[in-house]
Amino acid sequence: MNDEAFMRVALDRAAALKGRTGVNPTVGCVIVKDGVVIAGGATGEGGRPHAEEGACDAAGAAAQGATAYVTLEPCAQRSTGALSCTDRLIAAGVARVVIAVADPHPFADGVGVARLLAAEIDVEIGVCAADAAALNADFFARTAAAGAP
Repeated sequence: MNDEAFMRVALDRAAALKGRTGVNPTVGCVIVKDGVVIAGGATGEGGRPHAEEGACDAAGAAAQGATAYVTLEPCAQRSTGALSCTDRLIAAGVARVVIAVADPHPFADGVGVARLLAAEIDVEIGVCAADAAALNADFFARTAAAGAP
């Protein structure tokens, strides 16, 4: 499988919870090592847990050196004060993060990507971007209406 195929697996996970994540976006994440999905997650009912949180917890130590496929830029801050998804991916030791689409919300908005890069994690953005943007069109509209960049 290639990046697009793995991202489609993450998109499918997200789509399964569409409309049930409250004000949070619908996000999917799969962690892949040696060409095999070893763990996955999606934003839960009401917005918790976040997709990366579930995937990192499920992968455990096996995430070291793996690639994470995330349908939306990982958050760099949580409203609850919990560890951000960016920090979880860094702590998990992933080597690469493939992101479908950037997140304009102030809790991400490029900061997640910048922190991943600062941690020397390879980052690619734009795989299946149109599909990921369509999945969260309502979230993007609410974020823009709220005046987020």
